[in-house]
Amino acid sequence: MSVRQRNVLWTFFCCGLGVAMVSLDNLVVITALPSIREDLGGSIQQLEWTVNAYTLTYSVLMLTGAALGDRFGRRRMFGIGMGVFVVASAAAALAPGIGALIAARAVQGLGAALLMPLNLTILTDAAPERRRGALLGAMSAVEGVAIAMGPLLGGAVVEHLSWQWIFWINVPIGAVVLPAARWKLTESHGPSPRLDLVGTVLASAGLFGIVFGIINGHADHWTGARVLPALAGGAAVLTAFVLRELRVEHPMFPMKLFRHRTFSAMNVAGLLMFAGMFGSVFLLTQFLQGPRGYSPLEAGLRILPWTAVPVVVAPLVGLVSDRVGGRTVVALGLALQALGLGWIAARVSPTVPYPSLVPALVLCGLGMTLYFTPTANMVMSAVGAGDRGMASGAISALRELGGVLGIAVLASVFSAHGDLTTPDRFTDGMVPAVWTGVALIACGALTVLLVPRRPRDNRSADAEPAVPGCVGDVV
Repeated sequence: MSVRQRNVLWTFFCCGLGVAMVSLDNLVVITALPSIREDLGGSIQQLEWTVNAYTLTYSVLMLTGAALGDRFGRRRMFGIGMGVFVVASAAAALAPGIGALIAARAVQGLGAALLMPLNLTILTDAAPERRRGALLGAMSAVEGVAIAMGPLLGGAVVEHLSWQWIFWINVPIGAVVLPAARWKLTESHGPSPRLDLVGTVLASAGLFGIVFGIINGHADHWTGARVLPALAGGAAVLTAFVLRELRVEHPMFPMKLFRHRTFSAMNVAGLLMFAGMFGSVFLLTQFLQGPRGYSPLEAGLRILPWTAVPVVVAPLVGLVSDRVGGRTVVALGLALQALGLGWIAARVSPTVPYPSLVPALVLCGLGMTLYFTPTANMVMSAVGAGDRGMASGAISALRELGGVLGIAVLASVFSAHGDLTTPDRFTDGMVPAVWTGVALIACGALTVLLVPRRPRDNRSADAEPAVPGCVGDVV
């Protein structure tokens, strides 16, 4: 094995563990909330903020993390993000009360925001051209599996160890990755020698308003005194950010990326996919532990048909994607995801036999795999090498924003039609909420069809002529 091949494997190892660690924390904590409340106490609102504090800092600072990596070095910021995440994880495990846990979770989100948007950029730069699609597809599959495994891992840890171990598990991962990243990853920078500080502040403030408003929309009502001003203010600040970035010589985020239809369509599809999937998984996990009465581990095991499919199918999807084009595979994946969730919405009831839901879970797992595997290569191949850091940050931020939006919107639909009092009332709310998730993912599938399709002449079926500053061909 050559030196370059070993470096590629080390890069995939470091970035893959980073992606898995951060992605697991999106859902794994939800499973542990009853145990956390029993141990630390706290109100329902405080328990919600153990999830929301992480989501808020993670999604708001994602673009900032990408900008800092471009300016000060992507390997350096990857290491700093990993270190912050691991230290915050230990602080969360040692938290003496619910307030300390919320604070630690917010710092965890900061570490994730520094780490996550740089994974794809570092791997893209390290991978040889002929293997880039397969490596990025495998990385996307790792992310998808980690997200789907959250309920199972959380249930197993809580049931057989304690809720603290969902945080302690990050410490040995960091102890392995940090020295490996320091010695094996190659340093790289973005094209601009300066940090657009004003743009960074505007982007962070605008996203904070939007995400804060979405998080509180369900509890405080969408027109409430905290929610509506936060949403309106965030939208106004983001508008100012866009107008400024169009004028400055060295923008924080190059708006020209959105002139490329592949980049734009895949970002919108990612937002819709995560909104529909996260909101539906959130309700499905609660359904299995509530109306059906399963323990956290039993609930996680019953989602296994969804989570196990990517492990088997992902390697084959990369080969299929190379032959038929990523556009077709992603659109099919979103369609299957919508079909699987629609099956659940049509069948779910307090007494539904679990075996009747298994085909739906398999469809969801297959759809998720088809979506994740080609997506990274499509997005990263749509932009020039210097813009890959911000491209990775953009798609990561919009996905996380989609997850926040999905949980808030589907929870609002759930509350409008049902509640937690009885199994019947739970499913009364769950059915229309999951159908809402189906509609969001179906819209994502239609959005992917806007991606231009090109003949394959040593290029991807998704390539298109480049716009200034962008690369249309798959490299």
